[in-house]
Amino acid sequence: MNLQDISLQTIDGQTQTVADYQGKTLLVVNVASKCGFTPQYKGLEELHQRYKDKGLVVMGFPCDQFGNQEPGDEAEIQQFCSLTYDVTFPMFAKVNVNGSDAHPLFKALKKAAPGLLGSEGIKWNFTKFLVDADGQTVKRYAPTDTPASLAETIEGMLPG
Repeated sequence: MNLQDISLQTIDGQTQTVADYQGKTLLVVNVASKCGFTPQYKGLEELHQRYKDKGLVVMGFPCDQFGNQEPGDEAEIQQFCSLTYDVTFPMFAKVNVNGSDAHPLFKALKKAAPGLLGSEGIKWNFTKFLVDADGQTVKRYAPTDTPASLAETIEGMLPG
C-alpha cells in the first residue's frame, strides 16, 4: 500500500490523507498522556517549531494499547496536549498500532521499518517513524530515543 493513499482522521474529526503532507518529512509518533515518556511531547514540539518551515511535520497519534496510558477521548487528549505541552503539531484521532485493527498507517510503517530482530509489533508509546519527503519510511526509533536525538538525521532529510 502506498502511504499517500492512507486515510487519516484529525483529533478534531477532519478527514485527511497522508498525501496532504506530500513533499514533507514526517515524524509519526504513537503518543500517550499518562506515560513515563509523555514529557517527550516537549521535545516533539521543539522539533516541530525548529523545522516546520523547512518541511518537517510531526504527527501525533494517541494510542491506549499500552498500560491504559491514553484513557481520554479526543477532546480530553487535545486539551491535555494544548494546556500541558502547548502542542501545535498535527494530532490525530486515537488509533491502535498493533493487532488486526491497527491503523493502516502503522501497519505500513511497521512493515517498512521493523523493530529489533525483525519484529513488526510496537512495544510501547512514543515509538517514532521517520518518513522522507518521497513517502519512503526511513527509520524506526524506540521510545527511549529522545526527539532531540533525531534532530541531526531530520535536518539531513528536510526538503527545503
